[in-house]
Amino acid sequence: MTDPGPDNFIDLLQLEQIAADLYIGRSPLKDRQRVYGGQVVAQALAAATTSLKTPDHAVHSLHSYFIRSGDETKPIVFDVDRIRDGRSFSTRRVVARQAGGAIFNLSASFHRDEPDTEYSASSAPTDVAPPEDCIDEDWDDISQVRMVPDTETGRAMAWIKIAVPERLADPTDVAARAIHAAGVAYCSDHIPMDAVRSGHPSTEDWESFMGASLDHAVWFHKATRADEWLLFDLHLQSLRGSRGVASGSVYNERGDLVATVAQEGLLRRVR
Repeated sequence: MTDPGPDNFIDLLQLEQIAADLYIGRSPLKDRQRVYGGQVVAQALAAATTSLKTPDHAVHSLHSYFIRSGDETKPIVFDVDRIRDGRSFSTRRVVARQAGGAIFNLSASFHRDEPDTEYSASSAPTDVAPPEDCIDEDWDDISQVRMVPDTETGRAMAWIKIAVPERLADPTDVAARAIHAAGVAYCSDHIPMDAVRSGHPSTEDWESFMGASLDHAVWFHKATRADEWLLFDLHLQSLRGSRGVASGSVYNERGDLVATVAQEGLLRRVR
């Protein structure tokens, strides 16, 4: 019998260590053309976190490139490079590989919490429909996505959370915080390309286009729960040469800014 792969978020993050700084991850079998990018981001971040020498360091940013499409039927090998371990910061690089070579590259930086002034110039929009009034998108069993309707051209908004049968541990615990951060990373790849498509001048059927994430960045501003609704608000910034850049903010239900997301994606007419 074929192994269906992990069917929940916690199992998705359970990577098998096969050597020092070398891990194997699996994908849910969903008959998709490629592995969902947010999954690879989350698993690579989990591999990087596992290698930390300093348990009080939490991820504050990640930057990544999608190199080739992943095959969900094949395991993914995550190779961690311990760039630096310092008292305040740790840096990791992770290359994800399958049989054909590298499919993804991630750099992540981790920081020990330093109490200081908190300020945010960004505030959550006040006129957004709550999750229960939004459009449920049947995406997968690991996350829930509810698209906010009637957004303007070049904008995409959605309430997204990790779907778990029981609440995850509170993110004030450093180990649990890493799981929630991986959850935010998983969700962060859902709608950037929706913002790019929304701003594209073409009115043709989108089946005449192919889209793919190229590079992806997340800045984590505040510990938050990934198993509660988060509002992702993305705007198209540029569209040129079949590439579109979208960036935006992530808010919790209280309106706190918890993360910033930016992505460049490919939107190419099928030849």
